[in-house]
Amino acid sequence: MKRLLAALAMTTASIVNAQPAPDDPYLWLEDVSGDKAMAWVKEQNAKSQPLIESDPGFKPLLAAYTAITTSRDRIPGVTKMGGLYYNFWQDAKNPRGLWRRTTLEEYRKAEPKWETVLDLDRLSAAEGEKWAWKGGQCLYPAYERCLVSLSRGGGDAVEIREFDAAKKAFVDGGFRLPESKGGVAWIDENTIYAAQDFGAGTLTRSGYPRQVKRLARGQALAAAPVVFEVSAEDMGAWPSVEHEKGYRIESMTRAISTRVSESFVRVGDVFTKLDLPPSAAVSIAARKLYVRVREDYAPAKIVFKSGTLLTIDLEAFLGGDREFEALFTPGPRASLASYAPLKSMVLLNVLDNVKSRLYEVRRGDHGKWVSREVDAPKFATIAVASLERRESDDYQMSVTGFTTPTTLYFARGGTDAREKMKATPAFFDAKGLAISQHEATSKDGTKIPYFQVMRETAKLDGSNATILYGYGGFEVSQVPNYSAFIGKGWLEKGGVWVLANLRGGGEFGPQWNLTARREGRQKTHDDFAAVAEDLIRRKVTSPAKLGIYGGSQGGLLVGATLLQRPELFGAAVATVPLMDMKRYHKLLAGASWMGEYGDPDKAGDWAFISKYSPYQNVKKDAKYPQMLITTSTRDDRVHPGHARKMAALMQSTGNPVTYFEYTEGGHGSGTTPQQSAYTFAFIYTYFARTLMK
Repeated sequence: MKRLLAALAMTTASIVNAQPAPDDPYLWLEDVSGDKAMAWVKEQNAKSQPLIESDPGFKPLLAAYTAITTSRDRIPGVTKMGGLYYNFWQDAKNPRGLWRRTTLEEYRKAEPKWETVLDLDRLSAAEGEKWAWKGGQCLYPAYERCLVSLSRGGGDAVEIREFDAAKKAFVDGGFRLPESKGGVAWIDENTIYAAQDFGAGTLTRSGYPRQVKRLARGQALAAAPVVFEVSAEDMGAWPSVEHEKGYRIESMTRAISTRVSESFVRVGDVFTKLDLPPSAAVSIAARKLYVRVREDYAPAKIVFKSGTLLTIDLEAFLGGDREFEALFTPGPRASLASYAPLKSMVLLNVLDNVKSRLYEVRRGDHGKWVSREVDAPKFATIAVASLERRESDDYQMSVTGFTTPTTLYFARGGTDAREKMKATPAFFDAKGLAISQHEATSKDGTKIPYFQVMRETAKLDGSNATILYGYGGFEVSQVPNYSAFIGKGWLEKGGVWVLANLRGGGEFGPQWNLTARREGRQKTHDDFAAVAEDLIRRKVTSPAKLGIYGGSQGGLLVGATLLQRPELFGAAVATVPLMDMKRYHKLLAGASWMGEYGDPDKAGDWAFISKYSPYQNVKKDAKYPQMLITTSTRDDRVHPGHARKMAALMQSTGNPVTYFEYTEGGHGSGTTPQQSAYTFAFIYTYFARTLMK
């Protein structure tokens, strides 16, 4: 009987797939900068911008957001390189930004003296380009020679140039790589690894480099030898070099698909593949191999559970040793958010029921790893990063929460003492706000936690305007954080903010993601709907007052859930979204996500993808809630065609869809503070118009 049912299912899937797909009437909107497509975009913006800008609340909110994004009171995050602390900073006078540095003594001051290293506004003006900063890699230990990444308009593709941080100038005749997606790494002062678009046949179907070259100073890129190569069907190839005192470790990553990869370490003149599960997350520091397994793993006699962090001496591992030691073992509601190796210990940032707890593990007197919980703030979200792991156990700790302005500390392993360095001011009035955590029951009985922020005086009568935010993908956890945009634009106005911890994310370890991948993706949408139902059941809000919000994968979540359960919502906002899951793998980086969603060209996969793909599930006669869709012309990760086509299709059915496309920003909200302020003022004004009537 089971075989017969399976055969019928396969036959049905084959029939569904065999039916010719109707012509896509909006395929032309995938022509990113084509005249016809851009004329449509301009027409849409000419309708949406005056509509939102004419709202009485827009200009005051834009002014408030602009003041926030350009405020000198924001925390200048730093990276320690040698004896100096580097920061990238944008404000009203420097919208494109300054790469600058200071000393620790100065950084401790309320108004540090900063030395400008590179001025992107001047560079943009001089070169006639709208440059966006994408970071700089500086060579240890002098940190004088840097590889600076610059993006046109905020896209993922970057131009890379060699920069002399001591002279504060680009190096004449130095390394310079043309615009491309990819990666780069210093080998020594005169040699680098480069993963680039080297011409025809050198990119994967995902649009990332297939090849890594070893490039010497003065050598033409075309003449540089290929030292590592992957298949065109893989996601891509990336180089990495860990520089230590007196030696370096060179490695390559073959990214096969989402969270599936192989790691290679250079031994002699050969890159040797590490014998590890392809689903594991691997890193190397100070001759130690760190492996976070995403499935049960038994390298020797011990079975390590999915989500465990393991370590072993790299040379011993290469020699055949498989006696790993566990630094972290997950619990039913506890998972590892991140870890940071220091000079003599490892920091473990743990999520315990989506709340941060910090531990340090080090070798004890008897050679065994011992753990100590750091006395860190409770009921807050913590992030940690080494200041200089080769030199000390010093680290940065940031602490944040929904109503707690972010505070940055410098701390030292082995003690709970820490120095408060900087703090974000209170950008909104949080007095009278109550934070609570609840659970909804999803369709299959799974308990889905969510956070709620609302006024203590708010009545549970279904009248509260509420935004429900979700993501639910790629093992990314959604945790409380301080957002001036949410606070000023929504909470101060009496709105309720809800953050859902959906399956597909990483809040409870790899399995929380794995269960909602591919054929399990519908669980993410069911979870989102369950939280909405719970909010309505508890009379926090009602369908007319409930809006949903998400970006990228979260935009797919919003689109799918809105179409499946339109009766639950009054409004929706989807930013830089995935919408056409029939063609997502053919657009830009889409093929790299097939491990998450599946391959729509395969009948079996399309059978489950087709049930939720927003673009294929718009019903002509259905009435959907009001919806705002936004994207960026310069988004070279999620193709803007997704947003454009979905908006056009929804509008053709007579549904109230507002569309806005900004020309800069890449897969973000803008490349300057002013652009980000405008984008978020647009979104929260839209929500206020639709939910706070």
